[in-house]
Amino acid sequence: MAETKSPAGHDEAPPGEDGEKPGADISFPYDRMTVEQFRRRFPRARWSDARKAWFVPGRTASRRIGRWLAEMEAEADAHADAKGRDGFVFDPIDSPYLEFGKAGFRIRTPYSKTVVDKLREVPFSRWDGDLRIWHVPFRSYEELRRRWPDIEAAARRNEPEERRRRAEARKGTEQDIRSKRRSAERKRNRYPLQSDGLPPIERPVATAYGIVVFIDISGELVEPDVIADFYPGVTEDHVWGHWRVPTLEELVRTWPAKVPPVEDAEWWLPTIEELRPARRTARSREARKREKAP
Repeated sequence: MAETKSPAGHDEAPPGEDGEKPGADISFPYDRMTVEQFRRRFPRARWSDARKAWFVPGRTASRRIGRWLAEMEAEADAHADAKGRDGFVFDPIDSPYLEFGKAGFRIRTPYSKTVVDKLREVPFSRWDGDLRIWHVPFRSYEELRRRWPDIEAAARRNEPEERRRRAEARKGTEQDIRSKRRSAERKRNRYPLQSDGLPPIERPVATAYGIVVFIDISGELVEPDVIADFYPGVTEDHVWGHWRVPTLEELVRTWPAKVPPVEDAEWWLPTIEELRPARRTARSREARKREKAP
């Protein structure tokens, strides 16, 4: 596999850039000429070491990337595409999630983090947010085929019927009972905190529940025997902190931590890898609220 990596002199995208603006990711095998052409076409693009991809900002980024890739593919070695196309014809992937197109493969699956991670590893793969499908050119067929068993297995696990079947199978089991109790506990919007290491109030911090904003430290001591199943390691020195979900504005304004949290920390300042998905979730949540508003 050709390694997708950042060329020297290009740093990771500035904190929050792809969390604050619409845009699209693209990854491709590194070579100097391709990177130079890419940077001339997309001067605002930034590389992310964490995601192993370039982020192109803008609402039309997906279409502009598509046009650039089409031009690059037209100029590239036609033999590579012909070889990939012949490879598919000789040893095809037979799957309801994959379609054979004129310029490559179109892939549509239920959402799965595994699927996204695996497809991002395929050279020249790209996500089309308008059509909600992945595009993979013929030349990347061998890399796609190598990852396809994991992609298809993850897609099937996330089919709505399969998820419902697993939920039905869990009903009444010890796992189901514990899950419901944990869900009920989380809905109380409280979290045990070491009394000598309290988080800041009204500021997004990361916890085992994700990024939250603590609004009050009650001073009420927890009962370790009652909640030990939900919060391992809790002691009689812990007090209850009450939290709420952060707003998009709060998440955007939060400067990410430069170092990961210490081991077994109860709360910590969020990193950019934690802030990005939280910002996307907050943006979707606020968009739904606006749609419901009269």
